[in-house]
Amino acid sequence: FLYFAASTDFGLTAGDSDMSGIARPVTYNIYAVVLQTNVPSPVAPQSDDESADKKSSGADFEWPANANGFSWPFSKKKPATSADKAGPGTNQLQETNLVSIDFENILQRIVALPIPARNYTDLEAGKSGILYLAEGPSLANAPGESSLTVHRFDLEKRKTDQILDHVDSFALSADGEKMLYRKDGTFHITDSSKAPDGGAGALKLDEVEVYVDPPAEWRQMYREVWRIERDFFFNPHFNGLDLTNAERVYEPFLDRVASRDDLTDLFRQMIGNLDVGHLWVRGGAEPKFDEINVGLLGTDYEIAHDRYRFKKIYDGQNWNPDLQAPLTQPGVNVKEGEYLLAVNGRDLYASNNLYSFFQETAGRQTVISVGAKPDGSDARDITVVPAPNEFALRNYAWIEGNRRKVDEMTGGRVEYVYLPDTSFGGYKNFNRYFFSQTDKQAAIVDERFNHGGWLADYIVDYLRRPVLNRVMTREGHDISEPFSIFGPKVMIINQFAGSGGDALPWYFRKLNIGPLVGTRTWGGLVGIGGYPSLIDGGTVMAPRWAIYGLHGDWEVENHGIAPDD
Repeated sequence: FLYFAASTDFGLTAGDSDMSGIARPVTYNIYAVVLQTNVPSPVAPQSDDESADKKSSGADFEWPANANGFSWPFSKKKPATSADKAGPGTNQLQETNLVSIDFENILQRIVALPIPARNYTDLEAGKSGILYLAEGPSLANAPGESSLTVHRFDLEKRKTDQILDHVDSFALSADGEKMLYRKDGTFHITDSSKAPDGGAGALKLDEVEVYVDPPAEWRQMYREVWRIERDFFFNPHFNGLDLTNAERVYEPFLDRVASRDDLTDLFRQMIGNLDVGHLWVRGGAEPKFDEINVGLLGTDYEIAHDRYRFKKIYDGQNWNPDLQAPLTQPGVNVKEGEYLLAVNGRDLYASNNLYSFFQETAGRQTVISVGAKPDGSDARDITVVPAPNEFALRNYAWIEGNRRKVDEMTGGRVEYVYLPDTSFGGYKNFNRYFFSQTDKQAAIVDERFNHGGWLADYIVDYLRRPVLNRVMTREGHDISEPFSIFGPKVMIINQFAGSGGDALPWYFRKLNIGPLVGTRTWGGLVGIGGYPSLIDGGTVMAPRWAIYGLHGDWEVENHGIAPDD
């Protein structure tokens, strides 16, 4: 049998660079191809007769071997082969590996296996009739979720059992008896026939050391970087750069490289001659330093009466784990204009470094003293949990401030939608803000500072929808279908929007959705991904997909998208 997975809903995610594939659920079914015409189906109907005594039940019955020596995989006995007769030590792989395939009517010999449909990302065959299936997240591109659940399917019993969960990867031994899996950064070995009893102990790898000769590694990585550009760069002529000569010209600089930072700088200098965006060099064997976190309260301060006073307190969405504001939690009740008087019992004055009082407090309960009077006569103690950073809170406040301003200035007739990227953030923001305001008459789409992701076909497809019909009910106003905003639309752009943030206004203009307002975008529209890592874990990019217009022009890369006059 040849086992494979196939999906009827994968098509919605088939475009590797299309934003429309984000968060589309994908499921696969598992199938088997019967490779020979005289082999019965592995899922033929099973008899529902009660089993008799083993001695009289024909338990030792074996299916007859066919002309190619094939025997039913679950028979109790296996016909002796020439390799068996040859005795121990004889190579027995030859007969088992050679299988003739009958291609005539092979499509009629595909059968579905009784395995639940899931988002399977890996399929491995173990012992005869045993399959192992790695199930990924139900969404095609789930943000921040990559763990796998491993299932074991027994073809004879026609039963599926879960044997592992929340693992990063797994591999079977050659004989199918054991399984190596990685979970939470550790490796484990377990029996492949069942779930680990209490969890397989982690392999003790802490004392494993590898001898490293940095200068030798640097030279190897130098050659590897040029090979990556040679093999993956979209233009076989490398934008006019003689790759072989460039490698020879830059090689002498290796003699002066004294650190990974030096090597990274050399990589940036040399591949920069390719004159294209997204040529990033990242990571590698860099020194690791212990970090000291500093908790933040999501507020702006001002100094008054030798104290720190809360000038502005940022709201969040305390039901949202990503937007919890420390000072607006239920029961905290800190107000703007009050003073921060002490932290964990230490009095705080304007002469003190405010942030030094919050070292190692991020994510931990911290007691602060606040009051309306700087002398502390009305101070009260409050327990808060400082945040590790305030970016999300401040960004949310900026977005909501813009939305409210648009609402006020247009009398509630125009919606405002901000898109931070064309990846998960932009997908989430568009779905949240666009569809919740479809009662508006027009739309402002703000993509300033958009740092890209996928090509945003999903967004422009909704923005350009025409009205097709109207719907009347006994209650409320008539509604239009499909669900969208059909009035005027405008997009705001700036020089900090790039990559997918270049493509979005490009599409917006191509489809005549509305005018572009602001400043020219960054101008970096190529695709990257799928390269081998360097020997020390670092990476280097070699743009693989170059995106051009329908008339053969490089309309965006190194140009950007300009606003309308």
